[in-house]
Amino acid sequence: MRIRGRSIRVIFDAVTIAARNDALAAEITGAGYRDLLVVSILKGSFVFAADLIRALHRAGLTPEVEFISVASYGTGTTSSGKVDLLRDLDNDVSGRDVLLVDDILESGRTLGFTRELLVKRGAHRVGIAVLLEKPDKAVQPVHPDFVGFTCPDLFVVGYGMDQAHAFRELPFIGVIEDEA
Repeated sequence: MRIRGRSIRVIFDAVTIAARNDALAAEITGAGYRDLLVVSILKGSFVFAADLIRALHRAGLTPEVEFISVASYGTGTTSSGKVDLLRDLDNDVSGRDVLLVDDILESGRTLGFTRELLVKRGAHRVGIAVLLEKPDKAVQPVHPDFVGFTCPDLFVVGYGMDQAHAFRELPFIGVIEDEA
């Protein structure tokens, strides 16, 4: 399909993603979290986090929600290797069960940095839920507790993920197949 003048191939459609969110919510509910604080890593995870939080509600959990913003990509398609904290949490995580939610686990730098930050701040338990995992791309070992899908080694867009701030609005996950 053509969007913004670009050819995009769908990898995971909206129906498949919705079904997987419900399954993830059931897995998370069964993991025994108490006093759960969901921390969405902005910007890429905001769509996934919103849908997952609603699925958690349907599954019987009542999580509180927080946001943190870290960056390692800028406008490029590869990580810079350095993680910057752009927006910190508003609330204390000390003694809380925290579920970090991110769009994609690739190098592991962003999730490793954020998880360590929450542990240092006294979180009781820090779990990780990612929509996508690229297991062969890890630079820093991070082991997610919940994974939506294993993703091929492609630069993906949609469902909150972008290329230079474009394509976040797409209801599916896809790959741009032509050059700009």
